[in-house]
Amino acid sequence: MVDLSKITPAHRQRLAIVYVRQSSPGQVQRNPESTARQYEFVTRALELGWQRHQVVVIDEDQGTSANGIAVRSGFGHLTAEVALGHVGIILGLELSRLARNNADWYRLLDLCGITNALLADDDGLYHPGDFNDRLVLGLKSTMSEAELHVLRSRLDGGIRHKAARGELRRGLPVGLVWGEQDGEVRLHPDEAITGAIRTVFDRFGEFGSARRVWLWFCSEKLDFPLQMSRLEGIRWVVPTYTAIHNVLTNPVYAGAYVYGKTRTERFVDASGRVGQRTRHLPRTEWAVLLPNHHPGFITWEEYLTNLERINSNTRPRAHQPGGAIREGAALLQGLATCGRCGRRLAVHYRGRHSSPGYHCPAGVLVNGRGTYCQSLAGRVVDEAVVAAFLAACTPAGLQAAVAAAESLASNFDASLAQWRLEVERTRYEASRAERRYRAVDPENRLVARGLERDWEQQLAAVAAAERELEQREHRRPQGLTAAERAVIQRLGKDLGRVWSAPTTTDRDRKELLRTLLAEVLVNVDRPAARVCLTLRWRGGALTELQVPLPRPNYRPLRTDEDTLALLRRLATHYPDGVIAGILNRQGRRSARGERFTTTMISSLRTYWDIPCFKPPTTPPNGELVTVTEAARRLQIAPSTLLRWLQDGFIGGEQITPGAPWCIRLNDELRARFVDEAPPGWLPMQDATKALGVSRQTVMQRVKRGELRAVHVYRGRRKGLRIEVPATMNDLFSALTGKMGVVC
Repeated sequence: MVDLSKITPAHRQRLAIVYVRQSSPGQVQRNPESTARQYEFVTRALELGWQRHQVVVIDEDQGTSANGIAVRSGFGHLTAEVALGHVGIILGLELSRLARNNADWYRLLDLCGITNALLADDDGLYHPGDFNDRLVLGLKSTMSEAELHVLRSRLDGGIRHKAARGELRRGLPVGLVWGEQDGEVRLHPDEAITGAIRTVFDRFGEFGSARRVWLWFCSEKLDFPLQMSRLEGIRWVVPTYTAIHNVLTNPVYAGAYVYGKTRTERFVDASGRVGQRTRHLPRTEWAVLLPNHHPGFITWEEYLTNLERINSNTRPRAHQPGGAIREGAALLQGLATCGRCGRRLAVHYRGRHSSPGYHCPAGVLVNGRGTYCQSLAGRVVDEAVVAAFLAACTPAGLQAAVAAAESLASNFDASLAQWRLEVERTRYEASRAERRYRAVDPENRLVARGLERDWEQQLAAVAAAERELEQREHRRPQGLTAAERAVIQRLGKDLGRVWSAPTTTDRDRKELLRTLLAEVLVNVDRPAARVCLTLRWRGGALTELQVPLPRPNYRPLRTDEDTLALLRRLATHYPDGVIAGILNRQGRRSARGERFTTTMISSLRTYWDIPCFKPPTTPPNGELVTVTEAARRLQIAPSTLLRWLQDGFIGGEQITPGAPWCIRLNDELRARFVDEAPPGWLPMQDATKALGVSRQTVMQRVKRGELRAVHVYRGRRKGLRIEVPATMNDLFSALTGKMGVVC
């Protein structure tokens, strides 16, 4: 019996909240009766004395679990209203709807006890402030949490028990399907799908790299099957690196049944909120692993070998050799190991020709600078290792050459096989589109037009696939003839010629070295000027090599004496940047044959103890300024001032050819620039006519001091004025008056 005396008028003045929740979207869809029963608590609140406008339904958490990890906005809204004292009673079908964990439940229970809020479910009415009611509520919370644990344990136990027999049906990767018997797994009946999967494993056995397999698929323009879920059909798309990598690392393709590869863990984030994450477990911690459970594309042993090969392609850890083969001329990349500390030697390239070298980064700090454990040039070491490798491969040179010649044909056959299956698949899709089109009622044009369009698209896809297949068949390399085999036999006896052929790339050479070599220990003996190499072959055999270090042939670099002498003269007049420009304009180069820079000039001055430029405090007999500054002060264009420097109208100073001109501003120079021309002084055009000479001759006489000239700022005819002797001036005036010439 419900004790209604717990409800006071103060409770009825507040809100009555009905909390509605289902744990998952599937429950919301499949259990509508439970949802309807929860909404009926609105009527229960009205029966307890609340008005309809006071009843609030919170159903924001539909399809959300109450395990304490999922974020529930509705529960947060409910907690906030209770903390503010707006809630008189909370109604729900059962208290487990509010929380399935004690942390959330007791926080809400404390708030209800502080704010005098009631709780009601299908069993009764509770006051959290009352000891007995609080005891019952605590017991119900514990039972709710225990119920969730029991249900989860019961379900997980059944799932694990069935998975231990290999009969639990989970999602299979593309290329595999479930059979009719319990735990039966079969290969996909579509040959195009299984052929694409087999091609991935075949190409990986040849290339040894998942990325190179992906690049091969892209270069051959082959599509890859994709299936997002069991309910969705298979689509053919452009392959991605992730898809190729998942095929190579999935144990199901090796015929193994696997369950429990991941584990869900709880953690507390930076904000203090509890979350969940999935952690991938190592193979030794998988819950179920049943090798040889079903027929696969490869064996379990081949799968383990492929995994080891893929792991060796990744960046190795410290003290371990390995790593994927990369571009570059360093042939021992990933194989060379320091003979002192055991770390893997790093590769570096130096010089204009990018000469390879090896160094051990395990150095120490000396005076704030890092030093390598050992460092050496790579060409001498590479040549010694290659010579030992070719000597070991000489007996098998012929077989290797024939296999290399026939590998091209096998690669092309694999691509052709996939394209033939692609043509068959497109023909089937076209025939199915045709059947759908012919089965439709011709009068229903709305549907017929769409089916006709699909049929046309499939026919176009068939034509494109057949055209591509025909082109590839024409490009297919023919089998080896007797003459070609004879040539290969001659080349096979001399594997060195094949090794040094221009068509053999550095990547090919590195792959060949890794087929026999597992590790190369390097120990540099500087006092003896040699390198001690220990070649560890696959299989455990060791080979000791002593390689002499090349003698250094250094040529001292020094700037020529003429440039240094000029630098000493220029340093007293110009800063470093200006000096660098002067030397570059004169075509001079540094000791390394490079153009001079400000840093180079500064380094040369420091090394040869040449003082730097310091501007004079009191300029002697006028101020020495640049052409730009002089033009600004004299109110003329810099180009005009430079032209007058060349003509000799004014004088300038230049330390060396290529150096900038400087002009010394004094009273004598300023007197040549006037506002009005003196009487009897003629413009340049009139002066040339009066003197009967050219402009260049007039300027030469001005330069020698035989004639005087000034520059006029103002007037209709601004510019140069030349002082012509009086006799010449009178004669010129008479001639112009007689001939009527007006200048």
